[in-house]
Amino acid sequence: MFKIPLSVLVVIHTADLRVLLLRRADATQDFWQSVTGSKDSLTETWRETALREVREETGIDGAAAGCELADWGLENVYSIYPQWRHRYAPGVMMNTEHVLGLCVPAEVPVRLNPREHTAFEWLPWRAAAERCFSPSNAEAILWLPRFEMHA
Repeated sequence: MFKIPLSVLVVIHTADLRVLLLRRADATQDFWQSVTGSKDSLTETWRETALREVREETGIDGAAAGCELADWGLENVYSIYPQWRHRYAPGVMMNTEHVLGLCVPAEVPVRLNPREHTAFEWLPWRAAAERCFSPSNAEAILWLPRFEMHA
């Protein structure tokens, strides 16, 4: 089954703007990112996709008490990296990524899915943006203080 070229980017952060980054297991270089993942079906909502991906990749229940998932109303459209195009139907070259933020308590435990990620780190938001491989992920993290000010 091919991936749907509609995905979420979930910036997981604490109230003091520390951001959780994950190191991809399938990358050939040091590829750090926020939680990302494609919709399982066209009827799955952005919120459902975000909560599922966060749970699958980090073990965090984004719907638990003390967590707040916010739809930032931002979308990025980008070319799918060549090394991952085989996951999509033939001819699919672009992906639309919907951006959400998930504020979590500082002590929330993280349990990585080892098939997807090999390490995690909590970083101050600017340092997290600098570490990201993906420009759209870095840009989303740089938006974090603006969205938190209005929360």
